[in-house]
Amino acid sequence: MTEQAEQPFLYVVVCAAGIAAGVGKLITAAQERDWQVGVIATPVAMGGFFDAAAVEAQTGRPVRSAWRRPADPRPFPPPDAVLVAPATFNTVNKWAAGIADTLALGTLCEAAGAGVPIAVLPCVADALAAHPAYQDSLARLRGMGVRFGAAYNGEARPDGGRPGFAWERALDLL
Repeated sequence: MTEQAEQPFLYVVVCAAGIAAGVGKLITAAQERDWQVGVIATPVAMGGFFDAAAVEAQTGRPVRSAWRRPADPRPFPPPDAVLVAPATFNTVNKWAAGIADTLALGTLCEAAGAGVPIAVLPCVADALAAHPAYQDSLARLRGMGVRFGAAYNGEARPDGGRPGFAWERALDLL
């Protein structure tokens, strides 16, 4: 067995939030903890929310955002764990409802059904986080064993700065 095959494999699901530009920090932290990493992005996130070429160079694997054809080989092995960071309002609600209309959502639905450990770092504005559907979605996903870190709303502090996104916290949740 090769060294690469012996390392656990982590799927990182990236959603379309401005903070997604820092996903390389999560990948670095995961690799430092001996994970192999594959990134799956929502289609909107692929529209410039992070540097896909840099992520591909960092992981040595393509960033996936579309379904493969049945005859195509699987580009990633099955996951040992899944991290969703940043997780948006839309993704959390669709996932909790069992909607699998993108590769990212289909992957999350399947991983949850297979009992794969999943950790989530939400990036949701306070007004959206207060929505009853979102609260119901969090409860449903927690009931499925999904682990959540504290929500990040990205709002500026009184000094004008913004708090950092706790990328490594997702790994701690696993």
